[in-house]
Amino acid sequence: MKLKSYFSGTVEAAMQLARQELGDEALLINARPATPETRYLGAYEVVFGLPPKSVERHAERPALETARLASPDNRLAPENRLADDVADLKRGFAQLMEALAAGKALPVEAPQGPPAPLSLLAPKPSDPESHLLAQLLHQDVDPALAQAVAEGTPLDDLFQVDSTLGRPGAARTIIAFVGPPGVGKTTTLVKLAARYGLAARKPVQILSTDVFRIAAADQLRSLAAILGIGCDVAETTGALAQLLEEHRSKEMIFVDTPGLTRTEMDDAEDLAHFLSTHAEIDTHLVLSASMRPSDLARTIDRYAIFRPHKLLFTRIDETSQYGALISEAHRLSLPLSFLATGQQIPEDLEPAEKARLMELILGVTEIQPHKKGASA
Repeated sequence: MKLKSYFSGTVEAAMQLARQELGDEALLINARPATPETRYLGAYEVVFGLPPKSVERHAERPALETARLASPDNRLAPENRLADDVADLKRGFAQLMEALAAGKALPVEAPQGPPAPLSLLAPKPSDPESHLLAQLLHQDVDPALAQAVAEGTPLDDLFQVDSTLGRPGAARTIIAFVGPPGVGKTTTLVKLAARYGLAARKPVQILSTDVFRIAAADQLRSLAAILGIGCDVAETTGALAQLLEEHRSKEMIFVDTPGLTRTEMDDAEDLAHFLSTHAEIDTHLVLSASMRPSDLARTIDRYAIFRPHKLLFTRIDETSQYGALISEAHRLSLPLSFLATGQQIPEDLEPAEKARLMELILGVTEIQPHKKGASA
């Protein structure tokens, strides 16, 4: 397969260049922001490929043109060809000036091969498929998923949502929260305990295994005391198992865990094994929506030892790009459970809904936190 990169100020413009040069058989391989080294060529890089048979046909075109010009039957004199070239340049220059007068941005192609005629640089109306694809790529949706949606696959078919708490068929509801440091696991836990425990008048208990952070347990105890919820600390996995038995009469139990860095994951093997094998524990992997897609994917893979059942995203109000949320949900075949914004308890929390996520990704609306500048 022949691969070629196209650079422009927008993904859509780069795609137009590729389609004009390579034809409709060209396949979108990747689309991404340009690297610092190539940014002078354009803000975005789009990589297209041609299948082998298409490459052969594409290569035959200049050869056929050369043969035609060399043929004795060709009566096109050099001076006439030059006149035609000058006329093409004049038409292209006129189109260019019209575009500049209208204030339209012109795509800039990477200097690969002979330069494109000016007539190809004039902006042309975009089709809905290209516009949708550009929007999805701008939202950091995985390029393969974005291409599938642009070709007709419904966006809401690519991911699932599930805001139910607890494991199906379990006698009681036990929810554990795992995730990296600083994403808001403790605050989110208290929000859920207040909304789905206290508001429903269910007996609730909070258990904390976070003995690594200084005063982490004290913070959770203070929040639990304000809400009138019991809170115990388990310093070992064995102690956690014992506390779960002691509080068997409680309808809802929320388990807080320490935020672990990459170098601390080995210390969590016992806890991860316990949470992932306990039949009653519903484990939510809590993540920040403002993380870069590559960092988000690495973090999720690092927490795979916990075998989470759902993905929960915080800091929804701190980003305007939400495509990575559904891309990761699709990649892992895990549903999205809740979306959290600020620190208001329990207001700044909402169940994940397909319509809401589609609105965010397609740019229809924005989440506004209840408290400006606060984050979960």
